[in-house]
Amino acid sequence: MSTLPNVRDLLEGHVTLELESIDRLYLNGYVPQLQHGPGLVGFLCQHRGQPIASPALLGQITGKFVAEVKSFATQQAIPLFHFEGKESKDLRAHQMRRERPVRDAVVFIGIAQEKAHAFSAHRLPGKRAVFEFARNKSVLPNYYYFYLDDADWGECFIKVCSYAPWGLKVYLNGHEWLKRQSTKEGMGFESLDNGFLSCQNPQRLQALADALGPEQIEAFLKKWLDRLPMPLCAQDRRAGYDYRLSIWQMEFSLTQIVDRPKAGRQFFEEVIRDNLDLGRPDRIQLIFPRKIITPGSFRTRVLREGVHPSLHISYKRFDLKQYFKEGRGLRTEGTFHDPGDFGVNKGIENMPYLKTLGRQINRRLLEVERVSQNCGLSAESIQRVVQPTVTQDGQRVPGLKFGDPRVMALMLSLSAFGCLIDGFRSRELRQRVAALMGVGLEQYNASQMTYDLRRLQRKGIICRVSGSQRCYLTPYGWKLARLYARLEARVFRPALTVMNAPPIAPSGPLHNALQFIDTELDRLLTQAFPIHKTA
Repeated sequence: MSTLPNVRDLLEGHVTLELESIDRLYLNGYVPQLQHGPGLVGFLCQHRGQPIASPALLGQITGKFVAEVKSFATQQAIPLFHFEGKESKDLRAHQMRRERPVRDAVVFIGIAQEKAHAFSAHRLPGKRAVFEFARNKSVLPNYYYFYLDDADWGECFIKVCSYAPWGLKVYLNGHEWLKRQSTKEGMGFESLDNGFLSCQNPQRLQALADALGPEQIEAFLKKWLDRLPMPLCAQDRRAGYDYRLSIWQMEFSLTQIVDRPKAGRQFFEEVIRDNLDLGRPDRIQLIFPRKIITPGSFRTRVLREGVHPSLHISYKRFDLKQYFKEGRGLRTEGTFHDPGDFGVNKGIENMPYLKTLGRQINRRLLEVERVSQNCGLSAESIQRVVQPTVTQDGQRVPGLKFGDPRVMALMLSLSAFGCLIDGFRSRELRQRVAALMGVGLEQYNASQMTYDLRRLQRKGIICRVSGSQRCYLTPYGWKLARLYARLEARVFRPALTVMNAPPIAPSGPLHNALQFIDTELDRLLTQAFPIHKTA
């Protein structure tokens, strides 16, 4: 009879290709000097030499840009059309790319009305023809989508707002960049949708992925700013009114192609089930190198699209997603929506740091999943926990008995805190234990917490770094906490529920078997000790 491979067996013995890379990348393009009213006045008067910073000048720049886009489309024979209100831009783009397979050129130009924050102007009182600008107006200007096929980046687009301050957005894909680089080097590969299924030289492929950074992205933008019609001309950019890029959304993925697609899918569904019982299922705290201040900043969700499940773990605006891709690859993917969640700004220069951070988070999640399916302990190590013991220096340590409410609350709390890189404080553990026991902090006081921490430390379950008030779960303690938590959630609680089910509850195999045993025991006792009726 075949057995289901665990995480360690599957990922360490059956992965044919492993790749860590930037995936989808959305960037904001903005001109720093044009983000406020005084800067816009300086641009119009000092740079462009206009005597009055009139709002009519902004309309002239917009009108000239629109005319240049139409002229550019006509000269290059590029399709130009308006998107419908609810039309899928991605579907239209796929259709147009099939119909017009160009290389290193504009595929088509789409126009869509979308919300933007634009400048409003008002004349200063008592002053003739002097305007003040404030960026506080919500409008629906036209955005111009330039869908491109770039020689280095493949399928991508740049969209430009036709209203001041003429911001733009850039969409790129790291896997598409890798495919183009591999083709240029003559390195054979087999594609997976938005990824790789196989490659002749995996080491070189990973080296290319590691090399991708801000330099290649800035070179891409400079190239197309020079080739496309833009509201700000080349002379404006040379004078310092150039676009700067910031990260709007960045995905960093780890793809592991397995040679057992069926077993891989079974493994993934097991992983989902095993990782929902870490403490509270909707507030799992996983692997993020930040101090947790807001209790609701973490959450776990399982989503299904048809029959394809995916595991989502969120921290603030960061989303960690895991799914089985096209029946062949395990994709672990972290999406940065706000780099400020991790202490850095959105500047593109912070991309290398975010890549390193994304790699650590993805790897840490896999390590937690390995441990969660490999928490077996020997009988001797379990006895060391549940029975009283004496340390090497002669200190007696009470046992941590399975089933004791306080012990179970401790273990469930530790299973949630154990994966935090910076450990936990006794105050944080005490609050969680009290909540799980359903009592207030006055019933579970600081002295009791100190007593529990002492026996956890002497049992080798937690440790404390010298000179620090933070505690850390040991590898042995992590396995033990997971074992207690899983036995409670997956075995004892369901079994007791079935055994104690009221008569009107639907019967099941376990309930029926227990009823049969009770009946047979009653019959044997009656036969062995018959009840004699008295006259």
